[in-house]
Amino acid sequence: MTTSLKLNIPTVAPRGSPAFAQALKACCAITAFQADQVQFCKSTDAAVSLEAPKEGVKIVDINAIVRYLGRVGGAGFKAERAPDDAWIEWEELVLRPRISELETVLDLAEKLLGKSGITAAVSPAQIILFSTLYDSTAGASPSILDKHPLLKTWLRKTLDSEWAIEGIQKAATMTTVAPVDNSSSKAVKGAVGTAEKVAKKPVVVGTVADRKVEGGIEMKVYGDGEKILPVPGQRNILITSALPYVNNVPHLGNIIGSVLSADVYSRYCKARNYNCLYVCGTDEYGTATETKALEEKVTPRELCDKYNALHQAVYKWFNIGFDHFGRTTTPEQTEIAQDIFLKLHKNGYLSEDSITQLYCEEHNGFLADRYVEGTCPKCGYDDARGDQCDKCGTLLDPMELLKPRCKLDNSTPIVRPTKHIYLELGKLQPKEEEWFNKSATEGAWARNGKMITESWLKEGLQKRAITRDLSWGTPLPKEGFEDYQKKVLYVWFDACIGYVSITATYTKEWERWWKDPENVRLYQFMGKDNVPFHSVIFPSSQLGTGDKWTMVNHISTTEYLQYEGGKFSKSRNVGVFGNNAEETGIPPDVWRFYLLSSRPETGDTQFIWRDFIYKNNSELLARLGNFVNRLVKFAIAKYEGLVPDYATAGSDPAFDGFKADVNKLLKEYVEELEAVHIRAGTESLMHVAQRGNQFIQDNKLDNSTFAAEPAKTAAVVGLGLNLIYLLSALSYPYMPGTAESIARQLNAPLRRIPDTWEMDLKVGHRIGAAEYLFSMIDLKKEGEWQSKYGGDKKTEEALKVVEKKKKADKKAKRKEAVGKKGEGSAAASGGAVPN
Repeated sequence: MTTSLKLNIPTVAPRGSPAFAQALKACCAITAFQADQVQFCKSTDAAVSLEAPKEGVKIVDINAIVRYLGRVGGAGFKAERAPDDAWIEWEELVLRPRISELETVLDLAEKLLGKSGITAAVSPAQIILFSTLYDSTAGASPSILDKHPLLKTWLRKTLDSEWAIEGIQKAATMTTVAPVDNSSSKAVKGAVGTAEKVAKKPVVVGTVADRKVEGGIEMKVYGDGEKILPVPGQRNILITSALPYVNNVPHLGNIIGSVLSADVYSRYCKARNYNCLYVCGTDEYGTATETKALEEKVTPRELCDKYNALHQAVYKWFNIGFDHFGRTTTPEQTEIAQDIFLKLHKNGYLSEDSITQLYCEEHNGFLADRYVEGTCPKCGYDDARGDQCDKCGTLLDPMELLKPRCKLDNSTPIVRPTKHIYLELGKLQPKEEEWFNKSATEGAWARNGKMITESWLKEGLQKRAITRDLSWGTPLPKEGFEDYQKKVLYVWFDACIGYVSITATYTKEWERWWKDPENVRLYQFMGKDNVPFHSVIFPSSQLGTGDKWTMVNHISTTEYLQYEGGKFSKSRNVGVFGNNAEETGIPPDVWRFYLLSSRPETGDTQFIWRDFIYKNNSELLARLGNFVNRLVKFAIAKYEGLVPDYATAGSDPAFDGFKADVNKLLKEYVEELEAVHIRAGTESLMHVAQRGNQFIQDNKLDNSTFAAEPAKTAAVVGLGLNLIYLLSALSYPYMPGTAESIARQLNAPLRRIPDTWEMDLKVGHRIGAAEYLFSMIDLKKEGEWQSKYGGDKKTEEALKVVEKKKKADKKAKRKEAVGKKGEGSAAASGGAVPN
């Protein structure tokens, strides 16, 4: 068996030329016989040639190449292979010296078909004859094939076969193609043996040369080195996602809780052509870093470098489109944090106090919060940290812990006095409260973000220490704080300033983003445990400086994503972590869609393998993937890859109803995303795809309709292709790789999300080659993945929770819809809405 073949394809092969017919034969043979070992190579020669280095031969006769590929193809065939003696007479016909007259070829083929019958089996002879007829009859008068009805039936049937469709796509992609000049009979005559000039203007598929698309639809793309900056009078959106610590590998819950959710909104804003900057980075200072560095026996800097690179690799695989991903251990962080600190001191919002703090006699040092573990005084959890209980979420002081222990050596610490600097949050509460009430209302914060903040304010803000006894952190300013040079800024005060300093490492004009509240809207994404730092402490610090800061306009928060009925745990090998997702071989877009469609917005949600597989197979593949693939292949097979004339779409009331439905769904999608309803957007996206499926089913898009109602079929295909183009834009925030694939298939630029759906692909626009968007996942994978990634084996129970949650969400939506309808009726009548 030959293991490596080199197929040389001419780069100049206009549609209707002998070179294109040869390329088509070769591509169909490779597809039909699964000759995956063949390597395509561009060639300046006028004919296709095949090199078989192992056998030391070079084949230049295209029919011989097809027969050779049939002999050395892969172990299986995409089509049933014809018996060796079934097509002997076909072999005699197609392999004899070339017949230049098409009529003679058709007559002979018709007689042989009548004698041997039509079969789905494939042979080299069939591939050769099909390619010859497809290429040579493309520009011919329909009457030529009408004289040979049996052959016409065979050709149409073969056009529907997978190997023929993929072969045509490959040939179109590999070569230079051009529309056939239908006015010239020369396009038919001699197509088998002599070259004729049938192309007025050859174009390369995949370039802009043959694009007929509406102007101004492109999504704005920034060039290399071009900085994204706000523009006065335009929509300017600044987006941040909670900065991940550099002491772990992010799991799926971490990813959906911050960076992925923020990425969706960032991509949505960019697809609307807003000026949008998305920044993130690793949170590198603090006790957590020092502790992990001690565990791994490296310096804190070495640890930060390691995990910064690890996080970036994970996010890159998930296709998180940061405009800038930085880190907090920078000179910019020191400068900006110290400036905020000094302004708070100047304005009377800092104080000094002596406190008692836990001290470890074993290694002679005061213990910062995360160096202390013990029992939570609120819920009794015996593995609470000194700053927070992971079980109940309560923020703690190490002195509050029951049975405290040193994390480094497990010894029992003692209490000693020490001095720290405090932020007087109580003094800042009136300013904070006034700002919060305005921002949470105007920015329509997520419900849990509002509730957590309200609970803090209701209890009354207390002063909190903003220094710690550590060596790894932002140093305090020297002037006036000489007695504190062995202390650093506490990470909960310091971390949110990282958003500002990371922006400063992106552009020296960072203040245009961070000190222009009239012109910039700030959106921040995080898990619920991070809310107080973003809604109370950081805003209070901004207000206390007296500077004119851009402050958060909308806080988008999530609850927790559980894994198969339990918790993610790296130590117990339970759950999928960022680097595990790639190991499964499932593309990033499938992971993104599933996580976003399960986003824990109003309560905890479950990651369940069975549900993951279902989402891929029944939604992504069945609704979106099949819709796109079916229409693109149909357009390539029936219309030579050109958008057909859909003029009749304007005169059919059914088509008007379809367009109205799509525009209604588009409006709902935009409204959901503008309100940062991330999960609801996935539902709106699939509703649009499903409406497209219903459209082609209602209009019975198939070969018989194509023959009986050509004008209607052209309208259906034209509208369908334009809907696919819209779907590429709606998919972009959630599945950017899918959006890019659709754009390639349509040979069109990435487009913006419009307010109204229009026909942006014009008649005559040449599309590209078809690609599969999604693949079926075998249900057997559920057990394999459960075994590999652990779990509490509570899948059935977790599934019930998921179904219960889905029903509750549907009920809430119906209630909301009824409420909106009632409000509309009341407003129209001037009456009040009943309770």
